[in-house]
Amino acid sequence: MTIKKTPAGTVAVLGNGPVGQTTALLLARWGIRAILLDARAERDPVGSKAICQQRDVLDVWDAVGVGRQLAEEGVTWECARTFHRGAELFAQTFVDRGRSAFPPFVNISQARTEQLLDEQIEATPLVDVRWGHCVSAVEQDGDGVTIACETPDGPAVVRADYSVVALGSRAGRIREQLGVTFEGRSFDDKFLICDIRADIPGWANERRFYFDPDWNPGRQVLIHPCPDSTFRIDWQVPAEYDLDEEVASGALDTRIRRIIGDTEYSIVWKSVYRFHSRVASRMRVGRVLLAGDAAHIVSPFGARGLNSGVADAENAAWKLAFVIHGWADEELLESYHGERHAAALENIAITTATMDFLVPQDESRSRNRRTILEAAVGDVWARALVDSGRLAEPFWYVDSTLTTTDPLRPFAGRPARGCVPDAGPGILIPDVPVQMPDRSAVRVREVARSGFLLLCGSAVDVTAVREVAADATTAPTRIHDIESVDGDGALTLALSPGPKEVWLIRPDAYVAAVVDGPDAAGLRAAIRRVTGCTA
Repeated sequence: MTIKKTPAGTVAVLGNGPVGQTTALLLARWGIRAILLDARAERDPVGSKAICQQRDVLDVWDAVGVGRQLAEEGVTWECARTFHRGAELFAQTFVDRGRSAFPPFVNISQARTEQLLDEQIEATPLVDVRWGHCVSAVEQDGDGVTIACETPDGPAVVRADYSVVALGSRAGRIREQLGVTFEGRSFDDKFLICDIRADIPGWANERRFYFDPDWNPGRQVLIHPCPDSTFRIDWQVPAEYDLDEEVASGALDTRIRRIIGDTEYSIVWKSVYRFHSRVASRMRVGRVLLAGDAAHIVSPFGARGLNSGVADAENAAWKLAFVIHGWADEELLESYHGERHAAALENIAITTATMDFLVPQDESRSRNRRTILEAAVGDVWARALVDSGRLAEPFWYVDSTLTTTDPLRPFAGRPARGCVPDAGPGILIPDVPVQMPDRSAVRVREVARSGFLLLCGSAVDVTAVREVAADATTAPTRIHDIESVDGDGALTLALSPGPKEVWLIRPDAYVAAVVDGPDAAGLRAAIRRVTGCTA
């Protein structure tokens, strides 16, 4: 057996898919060594898979060097249209509270995303990729994690300080070893997915969802544009559907032509899925964190799978970095479970409600759905009840143990589709351009992602805030007067800050607190709170 020694301050990331890749790159950004273990011999770039990347996820990927390229190469869409038979019910657009550098959604194949992340990993000395390492066991003690692997050269053991499990559908055995259950449900209906290359004018920059179209009566069809004149088409099909039989009989060609007519096309990839809604009972077990599909799986109607997995990666990375660097106690890791498990439960609730509307479980619900869809053509109130998938959005950490609530900025609850809450504790800071003291023009989230960011109102004593922050934390901290960095007023417009307020921003660009600047004790408590300390 080979025992592969690793330097102190190392995280073993199990699974070299996009969530594992993102985790490793974000750790490296914090100066943390990461070992990426994957059972496969090499990358297998087959099919579009997770194609739909949300604005704030592109922003995370920008921090590791791929966000801009994904946005440039992908197909941008800013409108999601929903139809019932031949009638359009509504067209959803998306609100930006700031001036993000990224569009609401970009469609690009998972294979290309992985390729770009691989290129960044290859140029990052702190990430060690080990293919052909099939993880068979994970054990932990007070000093670290021991990972047993099967490799082409025989058994091997990898030792690390912490581990992030991003094994996707292959995580079952590891979850069991950790004592983690994976409760939920599976849906009987299947979904046929085809990537076709064709020239379809008018469909190239919008997502289209059809209830009960003539070309899939009684069921649904979802169409997404992708790069290179490729379209991803999802058909809801019966539980007994057989793809091989449909290909052999020519019925698949008929199915496609009922949508695109006589247009010439080619099939790039095809597959059949049965969807599940499941969430792990725990996302942190000691020194091991679960992320992505290893921790939660949802139906794709809403694009909440990979987008949520990337949010897991960022949440895990900054907290592991803070603990490893000694800027926070290990108890900070418990907030990873608290925050990301709550996000997973919300995604499960939202996507399960969508699936229940798409696939009613009894005749009474089927009748109710038909009534809603028929009324929605002319009734705005019925239209609000139509569920074609609430599209991916960030989770809001308003109830997190790390968030200090502000009675002047209470959370008003989940906003309407396509909208985001006003800036405040637990909410991502709206992204706007700012002008740093060295005259460099950057985005406020870029500044935030280097540590803690404190933004001070015009009547706040910045020197006093600096002294409080130095006493409260040893983590990297930047403190700026809002007026001094707000070149064109965009930051003031996005936050509406009071002159005596201090805005405390976390390393993942979430607002942790808005406190009264002269209240040194309150500011110190908020900073200590966001590092996981209650004292």
